[in-house]
Amino acid sequence: MKAELLARSPQAIRRMFAELAPYYDCSNTLLSFGVHHWWRWKAVHLSGVREGMSVLDCATGTGDFALAFWRRVGPSGRVVGVDFCEAMLERARQKAQRRGVPIQLIRADCLALPFAEATFDVSGIAFGIRNVQDCGACLREMARVVRPGGRVVVLELGQPKGVLRSVYALYSRYWIPLFGELFAQNRRAYEYLHASSASFPSGQEFVDMLQQLGVFREVRMYPFTGGIAWCYVATVV
Repeated sequence: MKAELLARSPQAIRRMFAELAPYYDCSNTLLSFGVHHWWRWKAVHLSGVREGMSVLDCATGTGDFALAFWRRVGPSGRVVGVDFCEAMLERARQKAQRRGVPIQLIRADCLALPFAEATFDVSGIAFGIRNVQDCGACLREMARVVRPGGRVVVLELGQPKGVLRSVYALYSRYWIPLFGELFAQNRRAYEYLHASSASFPSGQEFVDMLQQLGVFREVRMYPFTGGIAWCYVATVV
């Protein structure tokens, strides 16, 4: 079952997120007990982004990471969010409009970003890197559109250590799919959430992958909530 779930095509991933769009924000809050908001806030802080800077949020989804960046760069800055799922982008547009936040939201593929080199000070991706077809190619694209010395920030689920590892593994394997079945009537999508996060490299393994790409001169990692989530901050060559 895991191999089948992880073999999904980009088209299948897009359809899955389109189906999940109406439930996405609420389910994130319920499944993380609200802590995903703190994870994003902390990742923005660690990015070093400042007022007036320009930021690209890849796989922006319903826009929470982009909105968190905008709160830091302010009206004098620029935040652009891209995603390949129009249903998720529409949710992001509604959210930004309600809050009066002028972020730009574009339908685009993270593997072929429609921006020139060195356009942004920072590019980020939150809980999306494990869903792209070619992780390395996505990270190279994110680095390409960032100025030399700028940063790429990745926030992603991982595998915690110690006692928490066993507890979280049970929670993720059994409760998350059941929650998906009961709340969103979509057990398979939440099985994918568990399988993809359980198998995706985290911690030093992901840092090693970033360093091997040859586009970063420094990579730092930060475990959140015992390693349930990880933030990686990489400085572009």
